[in-house]
Amino acid sequence: MKQFIFSLAILLVSGLLPVSKISALSRQNVVPDSYIIVINEDTDTPGKAASDMAQKYGVSPQNIYSHALKGFSALVPEGRLNALKNDPRVKFISEDRLVSIDAVGKGKPVPTPAPQPVETIPTGVRRAGVNSANHGFGIGVAVIDTGIDLTHPDLNVVANMTCIPRTKSGNDDNGHGTHVAGTIAALDNEFGVLGVASQSDLYAVKVLDKRGSGSWSSVICGIDWVTENAQALNIKVANMSLGGSGYSDDNCGKDNADALHQAICTSTAAGITYVVAAGNENDDVANHVPAAYDDTVITVSALVDTDGLSGGLGSSTGYGLDDTFASFSNYGSPIVDLGAPGVNILSTWKGGAYNTINGTSMATPHVSGAAALYLYSHSEVTTWTQVRDGLIGVGEPLGLGHTDPSLRHPEKVLLTGSL
Repeated sequence: MKQFIFSLAILLVSGLLPVSKISALSRQNVVPDSYIIVINEDTDTPGKAASDMAQKYGVSPQNIYSHALKGFSALVPEGRLNALKNDPRVKFISEDRLVSIDAVGKGKPVPTPAPQPVETIPTGVRRAGVNSANHGFGIGVAVIDTGIDLTHPDLNVVANMTCIPRTKSGNDDNGHGTHVAGTIAALDNEFGVLGVASQSDLYAVKVLDKRGSGSWSSVICGIDWVTENAQALNIKVANMSLGGSGYSDDNCGKDNADALHQAICTSTAAGITYVVAAGNENDDVANHVPAAYDDTVITVSALVDTDGLSGGLGSSTGYGLDDTFASFSNYGSPIVDLGAPGVNILSTWKGGAYNTINGTSMATPHVSGAAALYLYSHSEVTTWTQVRDGLIGVGEPLGLGHTDPSLRHPEKVLLTGSL
């Protein structure tokens, strides 16, 4: 079994969500008249059920779901929701809610020069560690995001799809998804940048539009595709550097009729490890989904790392000192599992370019890349919890390479070890 050394940050701190806040969160970012209708699991043809209900109740189906859950999203005219809820085929109905990218500032993209620049190892990837023996060969990683630049010379995008209306492919018209993809798997090709798992296979799953916005219904569409194709395409990891307001029932959405939560739980049960951003609100992560879904995802916070090395000797930033947690990063244990570099992260960008930006969005793909490496070198691993525990298991005690002036982060945070 190949061994490799890498470093990441692990976050395990506590936080409770008041009942009053749950009520407020349940109404935030709701998409008017848009719903996710989850139907009974014994329904063989969700598409036919959606068509029947559309005709019977006058609703307008949009996305049909068959794998992560059975159901569909739809616009439901006012006054017809109760009748739809009472249909015996309906298990529950979720309000659709907005989600968006978890990045701080868009940076200033640098166009690809000719000839290409000599390859550099970004500070975050350097901190995560590079091993000549393990590049995650053949491990599929789905980037559920704004898409990926399908022709970027530094990326190997094996397949793509889109859940965004009026788009024809998973090509990135924002830049965010391409940046995430580069941190995961930018090629070792002597130019541009290098990703954590440079030989893993990228899948562009476009669920956010050119503004970096989407909704639960579009994200579930992407999760459904990943779940359907995971076995055939060897998709083992899914990166979701996105989020919105919400909370978790810690029961896969069964107690609070949360379709997004249920979809991810079904997908993880199919063998896919979901790695998600904690969010950038400097807030308790329990207020944000999918980050709050502690029972089914690996949640990642952001560390400042300006020199790619431990020890706090790098330059300071507007988001904190070197080797401390970024001031914007959400926090909270036991929900947040891991942390990784998320400040001044250089990676690929749309249009064949490169860009330096910040956010838990940028921290998350370091962990997705590490998950791909772990799965490559641990072929016996079959569950997301094994991946999570394997990464957490090599944590560095607080004070040995990093500090935490905020006192919001764990005693054991920086990952450094052999997997």
